[in-house]
Amino acid sequence: MIPLSKDNRPVYVIGHQNPDTDAICSAIGNAEFLRTHGEPNAVAARCGEMTLRTAWALEKAGVQPPVLLHDVTPTAGSICRRDIISVSPDDTFMTAYRRMTENSLQTIPVIDSEKNLHGLLRYFDLLNLLMPLAMTEMNVRSVCASLRNIAETIDGKCLNGDHLSEEEMDNILLVGASSEPSVRTRLANYKRKGMIQDLIVICGDRPNVQLYAVEHGVRALVTTAGSSPSLDIIETAETTGTCILSTPWDTASVGQLIRCSRKVSEQVHKDYIVFPENVSLPELRRVAARHKQDLFPVVSLKTKKIVGVLSKTDLVDPPRMRVVLVDHNEFSQAVKGIEEADIVEVLDHHRLGTQLSTRDPIRFLNEPVGSTSTLVARKFFHRNSQPSVPVAICLCAGILSDTLNLTSPTTTRADKDMLEWLTGIAMIDAKKFTEEFFAQGSMLRSNTAPSVIIQADRKTFTEYDYKVSLSQVEEIGLFGLEDVQDGLVEALEALVKAEGLSLACLLVTDIVSHNSLLLAVGEDEVLDNIEYERLGVNLFSAPDVVSRKKQLFPAVSRALKKM
Repeated sequence: MIPLSKDNRPVYVIGHQNPDTDAICSAIGNAEFLRTHGEPNAVAARCGEMTLRTAWALEKAGVQPPVLLHDVTPTAGSICRRDIISVSPDDTFMTAYRRMTENSLQTIPVIDSEKNLHGLLRYFDLLNLLMPLAMTEMNVRSVCASLRNIAETIDGKCLNGDHLSEEEMDNILLVGASSEPSVRTRLANYKRKGMIQDLIVICGDRPNVQLYAVEHGVRALVTTAGSSPSLDIIETAETTGTCILSTPWDTASVGQLIRCSRKVSEQVHKDYIVFPENVSLPELRRVAARHKQDLFPVVSLKTKKIVGVLSKTDLVDPPRMRVVLVDHNEFSQAVKGIEEADIVEVLDHHRLGTQLSTRDPIRFLNEPVGSTSTLVARKFFHRNSQPSVPVAICLCAGILSDTLNLTSPTTTRADKDMLEWLTGIAMIDAKKFTEEFFAQGSMLRSNTAPSVIIQADRKTFTEYDYKVSLSQVEEIGLFGLEDVQDGLVEALEALVKAEGLSLACLLVTDIVSHNSLLLAVGEDEVLDNIEYERLGVNLFSAPDVVSRKKQLFPAVSRALKKM
């Protein structure tokens, strides 16, 4: 998943679904223009597979295919916070408390050094480390912690021995503030019960109490306020196995701080919701709304390790994918999830759809030229700059393919001027390039599956409340159609059923004769209203028709209007 931030998000320049050469090449060209004119993070993208001809054009230019994006809906992986503030299972209460308060966190993930998630630690869970819910004299006095963690928490210096035990043990705290006889009696009672080595005695500068503690062999003696026992007492401790810690804290504070040396692993919350990184924003909101949990870990699909965290407030207005649409302006033709993206620019030469809406003002260029690549080239031209040679070749391919080498009825003066300018930069011969381009990969004669042919260059439209699909393939000659016609009709029928269409068409265009044959499947009344000569149940003759945008769609629109 691509992580997003509001300050440094990439801008994906992307064409329509089932992209043709113009959609791919205008995305590549516009991405380069944006990178050199104020958008350094612009990236060319696509939301479908390229045709053989498009792939040939990119190979000729030495350009890598655009990034493949199937969906631009924000996901857990793209919007989660990657700079995770966490604690490890071995961290103490004090470490967790400081980290949570310094960052104003109510919940924090517990993660080990391998990024494995052990659970969540909630602020109120920490209280159980200080004071158990079921209070008895013994559990109020007891603290399960290692001498190492205790020493670190109280800033204690070990006065005998170099190594402090890291073993977690139950420690009984005894404050040596009573009279000396009283302390001595209590120590004797613990020794009689076999619990003397569980004892940690805390006292200030009281030599006799210090001596009683080490003579009885308590686990540790903590001397407070910076006091240190005499050498005789330290030597005695060596023989009895008592650890002596000297701390600058006073006696009352040490009693509290030792409780803060317990590991957080004792209170890790195990019952919680985790989001895989591919969960979409709508699903995140739906699930989060049903749970009281306020922090949600996000984990990798592959490794199951944590990659980030989300809070409910992160879902209110999350960072969204920044997108530039080229060669289309209708949501029905756009990459999935476009409604959840930030559209920052539209560059197109088709009719203006009715679905497009944006949250903020955007750059919008929609002109009746033959190719979106023409508009991209003109952006360079008007800024007195030039595309790189590889991008110039791509833009030539976009113009030549969409205008059939400037012979399509959609061709304008701008297409001719920009193609002439680009071929000079690209150092190519337009006529030869066009012949080589269209000689690549006849879809009708290459054993390509009918469903793939239908999807190769397809757009959907809604006209007069009827939903239609218009596909187009361009061939050198139409003699390969008869062999695959039945399969293509079946594929169109399947498409009509799958998407609830009123009409699905495939325009097969001969780029040499500039004639087309139209395969159409749909409602009988729509087919009866198509103005072309009907050659069969699903076959129509479309002489001089080469443009889906300027010729086929208006004809289909007139047929639907009659309904």
